[in-house]
Amino acid sequence: MSNNAIPQTAKQREHNENKAEETKEPRGPLQTEHGVTTIDESVVAKIAGMAAREIPGVYDMGNAVRRAFSAVTDRIPNAQTNVAGGISVQKGETQAAIEVTVVVEYGVSIVEVSDAIRRNVIEQIEGTTGLEVVEVNINVTDVHLPEDDSNKSEDTDLK
Repeated sequence: MSNNAIPQTAKQREHNENKAEETKEPRGPLQTEHGVTTIDESVVAKIAGMAAREIPGVYDMGNAVRRAFSAVTDRIPNAQTNVAGGISVQKGETQAAIEVTVVVEYGVSIVEVSDAIRRNVIEQIEGTTGLEVVEVNINVTDVHLPEDDSNKSEDTDLK
């Protein structure tokens, strides 16, 4: 049991730890030697929401409750559209995971729409925030049927 290493004093250990911290490389475009940029989850959610809405075949975002709430707020003058609706974000310092909840148009390929959403969300978030997107999960909660629009117009004609 021979250990030839000489024990370090507390001052030596502190010096070595400080030297190791000084040589740390930045961990991504948001952590530089001149400072750290933090991006709120709501910012990431808005970017993801806009990116998902750009995809043809996406009719609406969110679950039934969120869509009902949006229908009410859309009737309020000067109310802002909630572009982050239907988006859930889990974000760390350098990475993000996104969950997107959508309603798709009848007749579109859910697989193709999901792939397009995933590609666009990853491209937009990584391009605008510098965060690495580790996953984009898509939850399709409904299919919008063409007759849904005709039923709504009949309801408004009757009033």
